[in-house]
Amino acid sequence: MLPFYVIGHKNPDTDAICSAIGYAALLRQVGEEPNAQAARCGEISQRTKWVLERAGYEPPSLVTDVRTSAGMIAHRKVIKVRDNDTFLTAYGRMLAAEIRCVPVEDEHGDLCGILRYIDLLRLLLPAATEGLSVRTVHASLAHLAATLQAENLSESGALTTHEEDLILLVGASSQQSVENRLKQARADDNIGRFLVICGDRPIVQRCAIEAGTRALLVTGGNPVTEEIRHYAAEKGVVLLRCAQDTASASTLIRCSRTVRHVMEREFQTVHPNEAVSRLRKHISNTDQDLFPLIEPGSRKMIGVISKSDLVDPPRIRLALVDHNEYAQAVNGVEEAEVTEVIDHHRVAGDLVSREPIRYLNEPVGSTCTLVGRKFFHRGLMPLPPVAMCLCAGIVSDTLCLTSPTTTLLDREMLTWLAGVAGLDPKQFSEEFFAVGSLIANGTPDEILNADRKEFTEQGYTISISQVEERDLHGFVGRREELEKEIRALHAARGYDVTLLAITDVALLHSMVIAIGPENVLAKLPFERREENLFHAPGVVSRKRQIFPAVCEAIQQAK
Repeated sequence: MLPFYVIGHKNPDTDAICSAIGYAALLRQVGEEPNAQAARCGEISQRTKWVLERAGYEPPSLVTDVRTSAGMIAHRKVIKVRDNDTFLTAYGRMLAAEIRCVPVEDEHGDLCGILRYIDLLRLLLPAATEGLSVRTVHASLAHLAATLQAENLSESGALTTHEEDLILLVGASSQQSVENRLKQARADDNIGRFLVICGDRPIVQRCAIEAGTRALLVTGGNPVTEEIRHYAAEKGVVLLRCAQDTASASTLIRCSRTVRHVMEREFQTVHPNEAVSRLRKHISNTDQDLFPLIEPGSRKMIGVISKSDLVDPPRIRLALVDHNEYAQAVNGVEEAEVTEVIDHHRVAGDLVSREPIRYLNEPVGSTCTLVGRKFFHRGLMPLPPVAMCLCAGIVSDTLCLTSPTTTLLDREMLTWLAGVAGLDPKQFSEEFFAVGSLIANGTPDEILNADRKEFTEQGYTISISQVEERDLHGFVGRREELEKEIRALHAARGYDVTLLAITDVALLHSMVIAIGPENVLAKLPFERREENLFHAPGVVSRKRQIFPAVCEAIQQAK
C-alpha cells in the first residue's frame, strides 16, 4: 500500500509542520485514513524543533519526492529460478504461476539472467535437424537422473553434476543394428559420449556396456540382473533405471538441460528509487518485458516490475496543508494524487486533479486554526501534544494574535486548544519567539531558506523569505552577507524579484532586502533606506502585506 502523506510546503514554517501533524492525527482518529502520516519536504527551524520536543514528537518524515517509484509498485514475491535448474524445474514454475518470464540467480543468489518462455524451446528443439546434433543433449547425469526420478544402480557412487554432451541411442532396433551403431561410435571415438536407452533387453544392455558407453538407462522400471550391474561397474558404465517407458524417457531427457545455456545475459535492471514516469520512457522501446529491481551497489534482487505495471500505476496520495501552489509543493506533486487541500493563502490556480477533491481555503491567520476547528466541529478532543502543536502554528503565523491576518476564529481556536494542551498562550508565545534567533546564530543559507516561498504573478517569478525575531539588533551586522546570499539565490534560480523580510514580532515592523528590476523596487510602498534596503513599519505578514505589495509594484511598473 502506498503511503498517504499530510504535507506542507517547501521550506516549512511552524504552521506547515504543526498543521500536518494535527490533520494526520485527525484523519487517523476518525478512521478516514488509518495510515495517514505527517511529512515534511524541507528542514525545520529551531523554533519548530522546540515545539516538537516540548510536545514529545519526532520531526515528521522528510519526503523530498512524491513520484511513485519502481520500488513502491514492484512485486516482492518473485517466481525465480537458479541458473543450474533444469528445463523441467523452470517450466513447472512458470506454468504454475502462469508467467512467461522469470529472473535467474546464480549459486550465490546474485541476479545473472532473464529466462523467457520462448527461450525454453531452445532446450527442447535442436537448431539442426540432421547428424549427431539432433541426438546430442548437453546435460549432467545427476540432472538427468533427477528429471526422470531415475534410480542410480551404479556401484561407483554419486552421479556427477558436470555437464557433458550425451549422444542418445535408443536400443529399440535389432541386436545387429544396435551393435553396428555402437561399432561406428567406437570408430568415430564417440563411444564415451553415448547414452543407450532400452527396456527389458538384457542382450542390448550387455552390448552397450561391452562397447564402453557413457551410461545405460533401463526404462519401464524393468529388472536389472546382478550380472549386468557388476559388468557395468567393471566397465565404468553408469547404470540408471527409470519408471517411464522408452519413448517418454527419451523426451524427458531433453528436459534435464539447465537454463544457463539459453537465458538472456544482457538485460536491463531497475533502481528501486527510479520514478515510474521516467522508467516508462526509457523502457518503452525495449523488447524486455520483466525488469528486476536490485539493491544499489549489488546484484541482489529485491523485486520485479513488468511493463504492464507501468500502464496506470498507483499514485502516492497527499493532503496539502498551508499551501495550494505547485511551485511551493513537494517535488513530484504533479504525479501524485492530491485528495485534499487545507490552506489560508491565495488560490494560485495551478492545482489540478482527476477527481473532485475536498478544498478548504479561508482567510484566517493560520492553517492550524482550520485544523483545530475540524476537531471542534466533529466533537473530538485532540490529544494534548497535538493541541500544543496546533497552538504553536497559530501563535507563529499570527504573531500571537497581533498580525493583521488574525481573525476571531484564530482567537477562539487558540483559547480552546490552549485549554486542551494545558498551557498559557502568552507565556507559550514568549518562550516560542525566544528560541533560536536565526539572525544571531543562523548561516545566510539558513536565514534565507528557513521560511521561503515561491510565487508566480503576472509573469514574474517571486521568492519571499521571512524571518521573525524578537528584535532586529543583530540585523545591521549581517546585512551585507545576507544581501550577497540573496543575490546568489536570485541569479541561481532565475527569479525576477527576490526578497528577505526580517520581522520584529515585538515592535511589529520589518526590514526588507529586495533584489529585482528598479522599476519594480521603486514602486514598493516601503520606506527606502538604501538601494536594496527598505523599512516597513507595521508590516509583519507576508501573505497579507508583503506579497500584495510586491504584486501591486509589478502592476504599476508595467
